[in-house]
Amino acid sequence: MKNEKMRAAQYTKYGSPNVLFEDSISKPVIETGEVLIRVHGSSVNSMDTLFRSGKMKLLTGNQFPKGTGADFSGEVVEVGSNVKNYQLGDRVWGVLPMKLRSQIGSAAEYVAISPEKISKIPTKVDLLQAAALPGVGATAIIALKYKTKLRKGEKLLVRGASGGVGSIAIQIGKMLGAHVTALANEKHLTFLQELGADEVFDYKKTSPTDLKKFDVVMDTVGTDLKHYRRLLAKNGRMVTIGFPSFSSLIYILASTTFGSRRVRTFSANPKNELLKELASYVDSNKVRPVIDSIYFLSDVAKAHHSLEAGGGRGKRIINLLDKK
Repeated sequence: MKNEKMRAAQYTKYGSPNVLFEDSISKPVIETGEVLIRVHGSSVNSMDTLFRSGKMKLLTGNQFPKGTGADFSGEVVEVGSNVKNYQLGDRVWGVLPMKLRSQIGSAAEYVAISPEKISKIPTKVDLLQAAALPGVGATAIIALKYKTKLRKGEKLLVRGASGGVGSIAIQIGKMLGAHVTALANEKHLTFLQELGADEVFDYKKTSPTDLKKFDVVMDTVGTDLKHYRRLLAKNGRMVTIGFPSFSSLIYILASTTFGSRRVRTFSANPKNELLKELASYVDSNKVRPVIDSIYFLSDVAKAHHSLEAGGGRGKRIINLLDKK
C-alpha cells in the first residue's frame, strides 16, 4: 500500500510554465485524523504561478521536486479511524494548507487532508464544476462579507472582474445587496452583466478619473492602487488580492499607517464552515462557477500559460480523472 503510485504535476526548478510536467509519485498515506480524496478537478490560481516562477521562494524554499495547485474537488476513498463526519463516496471540495501546496499540490490524483479543510460540495454542480469555486469563492466571501463588511445599498467596484475571483465577487456583491460596477476587458462586459453587474466598463478605455466614488473597491490586479484608493467615499474600504510587484506591497503596508482609507489584504485559507457557507450560496442559486477552460493533467503547462497570458473568463481547471 505504501508503495502505490499516482499521477501528479511536478517541477524540479523554478521558471516558466514549461518547467511543469506530469510525473509518477508516491500516493499519500493518511493519518488517523485525515481522509484520502480521489481528486477529480484542480484549479489553477495566480498564486500557483507565483510559486512556480520562484517569485515566492522565500516562502516555498529550494527543495525540489514540488507540486502545484491549492484547491480541488473529488471523492472520499479512505477515511482515517478518528474521522467521524465523512464516509466513502462523499463528494467534497477543499483547499490545501500552504505546506502541502508546494509539496504535492492539488494537481494530483490523490490528496490526504484534514476534514476541517474540506466540506461536501453543493448538490447543484458536478465535481469538475466544483473545482472552480473553493479558492476564489472563499476569497470573495472573506473580502466582501468579512473584511470590508459590504452592506446593502453600498457601491462596489470590482477590478479585474472577469477573472476567477472577480467573477465570483460580482455575484457575492449582488447577493449582499450592493450596486456593482465591473471593470474588465471589453469582450467580457456582456457576460459580466449576465452575472449581475449593474455597470460595466472596458478597463482599456476607462481610467480611475472617469469613475465615481465607491464604498468598497475590490482589486484583483494589484497595480495603480493609489489611484483606485482615491475613488473611496468617506468611510470607504479597499481590499486587494493582487501582488504583481514589491512596490504594490509597500503601498499596501503604508496605507495601513497613513490615511483613513487603508488598503486591506489577506490570505484566504478557508476551513470547513466557510466552505459550507459557499456551498449554501451555490445551492440557493446566488453563486455559480465560471470556467474558462479544462485541461488534462499532461497539459498543465498549457493551463499555466493561459492564466499568465490573461484575457480569460473565470477559472482554468485540471481534469485529474481522465487521461489524454
